Amino acid sequence: LKHWRGDGVIARIETPELAAAIKQLRVPTVDVRGSVPAAGLPLIDTDDLAVSRLAAEHLLERGFRHFAFCGFRGANYSDKRCQGFQSHLARAGHTCHIYQPPQVRRGMPTIEHEKRGLAFPEDVIRWLRALPKPVGVMACNDIRGQQVLNLCRRAGLTVPEEIAVIGVDNDEVLCELSDPPLTSVVPDATRIGYDAAALLDKLMAGRKPPGHPLLVPPQGIVTRRSTEVLALDDRRLAAGLRFLREHFCHPISTNEAARAAGLSRRVFERRFLASVGRSPRVEIIRLRLERVKELLCETDWNLAEIADKTGFRHGEYLHTVFTQKLGLTPGKYRRDAQKGGGRPPASY
Repeated sequence: LKHWRGDGVIARIETPELAAAIKQLRVPTVDVRGSVPAAGLPLIDTDDLAVSRLAAEHLLERGFRHFAFCGFRGANYSDKRCQGFQSHLARAGHTCHIYQPPQVRRGMPTIEHEKRGLAFPEDVIRWLRALPKPVGVMACNDIRGQQVLNLCRRAGLTVPEEIAVIGVDNDEVLCELSDPPLTSVVPDATRIGYDAAALLDKLMAGRKPPGHPLLVPPQGIVTRRSTEVLALDDRRLAAGLRFLREHFCHPISTNEAARAAGLSRRVFERRFLASVGRSPRVEIIRLRLERVKELLCETDWNLAEIADKTGFRHGEYLHTVFTQKLGLTPGKYRRDAQKGGGRPPASY
């Protein structure tokens, strides 16, 4: 960099040394990493608290009552996600078990933290075995998530029945090659890139930098087998919920789900609301809308075709429900998803 004569920089600044070298250039700079806040550079980054909220809600939706976080202590993004995960669960009335490594080092590049994640395998295994089961575990990123899955296999712990694991980044190769495939929160990396370029353009034109970091919310979650589980102690209720999730695209009723659970409708609805936090009917609508969002992103089907495939009576009814629940029309949702690289935004 000493001999480089550029006009502006967008940088993933991991260390104080790199921050110092870039600041010596005396050109407008946008940081897209946030590992060295003391550098005082304009920052555009993933909203780690929103990431944690999505992960917590994903596990809560699956009925978990026990939760844990496994990250890289000392990595700022991991520490922020841990704090956010813990705080969101506390607001929902739950505690969170946090893995504490024997040694903590700060100020290292991300890749060094990831390498050190393999340094204490037996310690992590002891921690995993001691967790109350079933437990939903958030890993700070996909690398850590894969490490946790590997250690669960070594420890003889079943995933997702005993331990469900969710990561962050949606590295598709890494997630699909994990055993089982890893569920992951999807950051909006494309938007971060565009926003960083737009901010750098303003800085190069002489505009003042923003007085605070610009945080970009994640797009949503890609669910894979590492969290495809119903964490319910009530076996009958679990059977009814399983029925809903297997048949929501068909014109089913609460009565049918109650029969699958071997319960009366009234008892099923009461138990369902107490355990899941919403009624069976609301859960059916939620599952259908999640599938609608996937089809809007992944196909060019019109609304009538999508309604036919997702249990809605017709396209007009789907349009009404979608708009009421998500606050935007299906057409706008599809256009926004296409601009963002085809991934759906967060669930309602």
